[in-house]
Order: sequence, then structure tokens, then C-alpha cells
Amino acid sequence: MHNKPKEALIHMSKRKALTWYQAWGIRLIAIVAALIVCAVITSITTGLNPLEVYATMFSGAFGTKRRIWILGKEVAILLCISLALTPAFRMRFWNLGGEGQILMGALGTAACMIVMGDTLPNAVLIPVCIIAAVCFGAVWALIPALCKARWNTNETLFTLMMNYVATQLVAYFVIVWEVPKGSGKIGIINQSTEAGWLPVIAGNRYLLNILCVALLTIAMYIYLTYSKHGYEISVVGESVATARYVGIKVGWTIIRTLMLSGAICGFTGYLLVAGTDHTLTTTLAGGQGFTAVMVAWLAKFNPLGMVLSALLLIFLGRGAGEIATAFTLNQSFGDILTGIILFFIIASEFFINYQLHFRGHGHTGADKDGSSSAPLASGTAPAGETDSVNSKEKREDQANV
Repeated sequence: MHNKPKEALIHMSKRKALTWYQAWGIRLIAIVAALIVCAVITSITTGLNPLEVYATMFSGAFGTKRRIWILGKEVAILLCISLALTPAFRMRFWNLGGEGQILMGALGTAACMIVMGDTLPNAVLIPVCIIAAVCFGAVWALIPALCKARWNTNETLFTLMMNYVATQLVAYFVIVWEVPKGSGKIGIINQSTEAGWLPVIAGNRYLLNILCVALLTIAMYIYLTYSKHGYEISVVGESVATARYVGIKVGWTIIRTLMLSGAICGFTGYLLVAGTDHTLTTTLAGGQGFTAVMVAWLAKFNPLGMVLSALLLIFLGRGAGEIATAFTLNQSFGDILTGIILFFIIASEFFINYQLHFRGHGHTGADKDGSSSAPLASGTAPAGETDSVNSKEKREDQANV
């Protein structure tokens, strides 16, 4: 007697490709669900009105003109780092060295501003700073790229360790250039002359930063989508063997792509030193090299989609800080709400790619080859058994003849 296998309560299957509006519909449902959960937690733990809390979050990011400009500046910096990491990630090269590459670009910029600030005019000094920042970042990314291409080293650990080396190099030069001596910090570079600083446009110091990153976003989208290099990056990311088969030089593609990634990270360091902070510290990047990984992943490595994901993360961060200030709460409470919202958004990607079937609710248990595993009607023999019976009867008839 054969025991019938028990059907599982829940079946999971790969979902067919959804249209863009269906995928975004699932994401919007996840965001609404996250807001409801956050509202319940807020009411239970603090007794505050959740609507007031959400209004405060919005005010923290968009409440005044100055806050909007600061939001735009922070979105631009985070987006620039995400754009830098995207080519490497599309190639399945997990570059976690964004922090170090940013610091090296910032170091190159600060060196030019401090050493040549009194000798070169701004029209010459600014391009020199940009070239130095781009070269410093590219060379810093070139080291793990060469090792990966030549000896197939682990790029994740290699780029991560390079961050610590870059931090110590910056710490050394901060002591060399400290003002005043013994203070342990550089302070504002060229504060009196503003030599090397990005110019103010339309009365706003951050506008040029935002415009530069906007142009870079469009350029990166065109590069990855329509250029030969972008195609080669995608092929190497899908399969190294296939890339070699079609004649792509995998080693050179890795080196070229990582130098591009490091160069853009170095340019981000330039924007931080010459455009926003005007100083050099070991914490200049502020952990954004790792936050940019989430920004790129949420947008599926699409440069245009990263604008929205970067805006979302910066909005949540600034909103969380405003909640803590306005309601005299611990900063951790705002971070908890941010974490819940991000969790729901990330979880929504599962339901975009997979669907769940519950026992007795329409799941037929179709096999991989498309055949159904539904039970046969009573008294009907399987096709294979019918064929074997017919052939047996034919052999017996021939024997009788």
C-alpha cells in the first residue's frame, strides 16, 4: 500500500515578468503597509499621533527652502557614489571600497588646494583639483582590479581593506596640514580666499553640485545602456566564459570598469571638499559608500531609478532626525521607523519575483516541463502503461499465429 505524499501548505514559484506598473504597485502596497505598521508602533510606544509624526518627517526634509537645498545636496552626493559603484556591480565585481576611493579623491583635492591655492587662479586650480581627485580615486580602484584580473583575488575583502588604508593615509596628512598645530584637524581650507572652491551659481552654493551629478546620471545611463563598453560589462556580469567566447577581454574590462568606478568616487571626494565641506577629515564620506550599495540595489542598478532610491533614503534619514528633535525622542526611534520602512520595501522585491500558492487555492503543482501533476480520472490508465499493454497484446497475437 502506497502512502500518498502530503501536499505542502504553501508553494512558492517563480513569477512571470511583471509590467513596470505592476511592480511599482507592489512597492506602493509595501510602503503603505510599512506606514501602517509604523503608525501602530508609534501609538503604542510613545502615545503620539502618527499623522503628526509623519508630518514632522516631511517637514524635516521639505519644511523650508534651506532644508530643500540641503536635501538636494545630500541626495546628489549619495547618488554620485551610487553611480560610481553601478558599473562594477553590473559586472558582478563587488566594489565595497567606495569609502576609500572617495577619501583618496578628497585627499588629492585638498593637497592641490593647500599647496597651490596661493599660486594658481581659480580658473586653473579647479580643473587641476578635479584631475587630481579623479586620478587618485582611479588609481586606488586600479590596485584591486589588477589583482582580480591577474590572480582572481577576492574583490570584496580587497576593496574593503583598502578603505582602512585610505583612512590612515588621510589621518596622516591631516596631522601634516593641521591648523593650528596640535589641533588635530585642518579646519576650513582657504577660508579667506576661497581658492579652489566651486563657484556659487544663482545665489546657491549647492546648485553646481546638483547640476554636475544630474549630468553624470544621464551620462552613466547612456554609457551603460547604449555603449559598447556597457554591453561588455553586462556580458561579463552574466558569464565570464561567454564573454571570453565572444572575444571580450575580461581582464581589461575589469580594469577599465574599476578605474571608471574609482574615478567617479574620486570626483565625489572633490565635490565634498571643494563644493560642500571645504575640509578634509577621516569621516568625510560618512558611511555613504555603504549606503550607496543599497541605493544601487533598490534601483536594480538603473542610474535613473537611483534618483528615487537616493531621495527616499535621504528623506527618511532627515525625517528621522527631525522626529527625534521635535518630540524629544531618542534618535534610535526615528531609525527604527526608517528600518521598518526599508524592510518592507526590500521585502516587496520578493513578491515581485515570486508568488505564493496555498493548499487548495488553485495551485495545480505544474511540473517544470509544463505538464500537470493533477490526478487522473478513475479507471483511466496512464499513457505509458496503455502503450505497454497494447504492445504485449500484439506479441501474444503473433505467437498464436
